[in-house]
Amino acid sequence: MEKILQGNLVDIPNRTIYFAELHLDGPRIREIRSLSENPNTAAPYICPGFVDAHVHIESSLLVPSEFARLAVAHGTVATISDPHEIANVCGAEGVNFMINNGSQVPFKFHFGAPSCVPATGFETAGAVLDAIAVRNLLERDDIYYLSEMMNFPGVLKGDPEVMAKIVAAQELGKPIDGHAPGLRAEQAAHYIAAGISTDHECVSYEEGLDKLQQGMKILIREGSAAKNFDALIELLRSHPDKIMFCSDDKHPDSLLVGHINQLCARALDYELDLFDVLKAACINPVEHYKMEVGQLRAGDWADFILLRDLNQFDVVSTWINGECVYSDGLSHIQSVPIKPINQFNCSEISLNDLRMDANRPLLPAIIAYDGQLITGTKEIAAIDLIRRDGAFHSNPAGDCLKIAVVNRYHKAPVATAFICGMGLKTGAIASSVAHDSHNIIAVGADDESLLEAINLVIREQGGLSCVTPAASAVLPLPVAGLMSADDGYEIAASYTQLDTLAKSLGSSLSAPFMTLSFMALLVIPALKLSDRGLFDGTRFRFL
Repeated sequence: MEKILQGNLVDIPNRTIYFAELHLDGPRIREIRSLSENPNTAAPYICPGFVDAHVHIESSLLVPSEFARLAVAHGTVATISDPHEIANVCGAEGVNFMINNGSQVPFKFHFGAPSCVPATGFETAGAVLDAIAVRNLLERDDIYYLSEMMNFPGVLKGDPEVMAKIVAAQELGKPIDGHAPGLRAEQAAHYIAAGISTDHECVSYEEGLDKLQQGMKILIREGSAAKNFDALIELLRSHPDKIMFCSDDKHPDSLLVGHINQLCARALDYELDLFDVLKAACINPVEHYKMEVGQLRAGDWADFILLRDLNQFDVVSTWINGECVYSDGLSHIQSVPIKPINQFNCSEISLNDLRMDANRPLLPAIIAYDGQLITGTKEIAAIDLIRRDGAFHSNPAGDCLKIAVVNRYHKAPVATAFICGMGLKTGAIASSVAHDSHNIIAVGADDESLLEAINLVIREQGGLSCVTPAASAVLPLPVAGLMSADDGYEIAASYTQLDTLAKSLGSSLSAPFMTLSFMALLVIPALKLSDRGLFDGTRFRFL
């Protein structure tokens, strides 16, 4: 049955807004009729739907079907989704889980073939996707691109396995996503020349401009941990055809508040052109990745949103394939049954597993920064740590805390080090979300709290935990130790409570759990901790 909607149509390619009538024929737009050349101030604005150009759904702690329920409230109709996280735990089975679950709801997930499983050879992951496995994925119609090529040293050195994955994508005509933090000049040129077309890891205007001028497209990222919007947004003014918006990693509490619509509103605060902003949010990703998403033209899929205004981008309703999936403050996407998959093969640890013998005068330590995935490094003198019974312990007064990574795939020694910048004065937090191999990572103000936080996660076979002097709490994540199988709105509320509890321990970080999860991400400089030890991400070697 034909559906007819009226509103001020935002024609991004022609840079006009006019009062129009949309005629929907099933999942497509049959006709757009102009009713007036001028907007009707009493009517809503009809705009193409927003697209997150790079996101790991797993970082929302929600399965794709639940992520969709929350995202449509902010006008998001589609994502470019890298299932890299679950693939590191469960391999191709994890990719299949994400695709199958996402296909059960009216939302346009576009999944890629993870290029780096494991992300490096310096950590223990749960699976391996070699060049043959990656090609098999890329040959599928429901795989749209080669996910972020994090092994940039392998690209620069021409590693045969890395290059075989890139060649497979090129032969199949699928885009290749990049991941090259800090890469500049000749090295960036070499990386781009290999066929890699995007990067979402730029942290400065100069880095982004350098890569743009060499032909790369830049994704401006603003997630729960990495926040690069303010540093990069001016690039949109000079390169509107080569910019996209993405979140990369979005925790459920912040997804509850907003998504790409927030970035559009912030961009206008910089007095950027409205149509350039919407081009980055709605059009550029669809064209670059050849997404099956309508762009508000006759004959297109009926994917669009109704907005109250073009300042704050408050969403009245969201439409996907001609179906209203959000209106009147309610998501109309229904939850679907979930059968969790997982890989968790470790037993509870003891205090002795966390012991660090006090036998060195200096120790290298990680420096965590709020809103950044990159870390610093410093030398800590032994006198600045607490020494007891011949062992080093955390010194919360000096913000030198013990950090630990526990191999969740098989029994192995616990890796320990020290970290500054987490800010805990007491207690501990732990998580089985630890990019990219997703072993258990934890930080604590004392060994006893650290031990309890880790063992809480192990007992649940995955989750987030927080230990305070008065109480302990855990959010179970039974799907690969990364995601919940429960209602997305309930998980967002539970996570908010756990986040508040973690901040009560003294941390001033905007997202303590998200920051912690990236302290094992070896492909981001400078210093990180894997289950095998302290790793120098600048020189790509263990210390």
